[in-house]
Amino acid sequence: MSGYGYLSSNVISIGFGNYVVRQKVIAIIGADSAPIRRSVQEARKQGVLVDATQGRRTKSVIILDNGNMIISGLSQETLARRMGIHGEATD
Repeated sequence: MSGYGYLSSNVISIGFGNYVVRQKVIAIIGADSAPIRRSVQEARKQGVLVDATQGRRTKSVIILDNGNMIISGLSQETLARRMGIHGEATD
């Protein structure tokens, strides 16, 4: 079962039993703004959106290196913590 250690260090939980490969993530963005909501709708139309909310309210959008988007019911702060990013917001 040594594969589980490899798996756990290279993926992060994005909530509700869903995972993403850490190295594929290029951005984690809050889903509140109108431009982001429009981008999500466009990604849905193009077939490059993965819905990982499990029916819950969308709180964040994860952008992957291949252009796909994932919507999650977890906040961007929670996802950043899970990725090991411990910076303080400067805005």
